[in-house]
Amino acid sequence: MKAFEYARAADQAEAVAMFRPGVMYLGGGTNLVDLMRLGVARPDTLVDVSRLPLDGIEPDGGGLRIGAAVRNSDLAAHPLVRERYPMLARAVLEGASGQVRNMATVGGNLLQRTRCAYFQDVSKPCNKRLPGSGCPAIEGDHAGLAVLGHSHACVATHPSDMAVALAALDARVHVTGPGGERVVPMPGLHRLPGDEPERDTVLEPGELITAVVLPAPPPGASRYRKVRERASFAFALVSIAAVLDVDADGTVADCRVALGGVAHAPWRAYHAEQALRGSRAGEDAFAAAAEAEMERARPLPRNAYKVPMARNLIVRTLLELAP
Repeated sequence: MKAFEYARAADQAEAVAMFRPGVMYLGGGTNLVDLMRLGVARPDTLVDVSRLPLDGIEPDGGGLRIGAAVRNSDLAAHPLVRERYPMLARAVLEGASGQVRNMATVGGNLLQRTRCAYFQDVSKPCNKRLPGSGCPAIEGDHAGLAVLGHSHACVATHPSDMAVALAALDARVHVTGPGGERVVPMPGLHRLPGDEPERDTVLEPGELITAVVLPAPPPGASRYRKVRERASFAFALVSIAAVLDVDADGTVADCRVALGGVAHAPWRAYHAEQALRGSRAGEDAFAAAAEAEMERARPLPRNAYKVPMARNLIVRTLLELAP
């Protein structure tokens, strides 16, 4: 691990003022410290923002404001989250072991980087780590990588479970930085790779996540489901956050579907949602919606299994949510 300096910010303004090239913000460190040990992240200075007064969870109009320094365990256990946003609580619990959840923060969870083996191995080329060096995953080990939204430059997937639920809930991410404060919608915080896979998000240098604000809970039933290689702590092969609201006559009034494990960003399934609204709730409609979304997939030879897996996961989850 490269030697680095450590500083603790007293408030948001000081944290932003301390930023310069070579500085990285430190929350819980559950991802960043691992990357430093691997030699992937090599900051000159860590600015600790984990103790800023950003650790509250409180009502915000009809929704909820979640501070960026809230620990994942506290988020999943909070009575308002469990009562009003159970899908989010379940996504957080599915996301990591208890030990990791006790350290990880909400802001850090959103900013965690891919677990692609080539990104984490500094002896291998990787466009995300070293732009222009190539993406060996395209011809190599890509069994767990992207089938939607990837590019010639990168086929990595975003690992966060929480982010998938937040994308389905239309969360808003509040940030502050050298240019002042702004609000970034979800989906919208995370980028697809395009020609710049090194950029995971739309955040500008020095910007710091301060809060995540949820709108009022959407009507209907919700669920988070995750398919992984083992029942214990593991990243998603495919996951889904879904909300389904069905009228008394059986017509789909509204729906939200977001997928994880399939793209460089949490993938909002807008085509599936459009196909479902106004249709008669049932297996045929759910299958047609899943097909409308997954016909856009471009699987690689060893991850083509994710396409039928995602289709089946959409259908099964929506069937469970239908009255």
